[in-house]
Amino acid sequence: MACRIGELVLGCRDPDTLATFWCAVLDVVELDRDEDMIEIGPRSGFGGAQPTIILSRGDEPWHVLADPEGNVFCLLRGRLDPV
Repeated sequence: MACRIGELVLGCRDPDTLATFWCAVLDVVELDRDEDMIEIGPRSGFGGAQPTIILSRGDEPWHVLADPEGNVFCLLRGRLDPV
């Protein structure tokens, strides 16, 4: 079974500043916010072919994996409907 990327999470100190920057660069909008994170993505919203970006101060319960060259990446377990 193939996977698809639903969210990309960037750990940061200042989610507000980064959200403003990336919204302008990528022509996306703010979709969700709480005190420790801002989620930005396409105007069509969540769950489409384009992943959303979460700018987060907090620690998330990630599974740290590595690709065949040893580059690490983290997954948060969840299922998305196929596009």
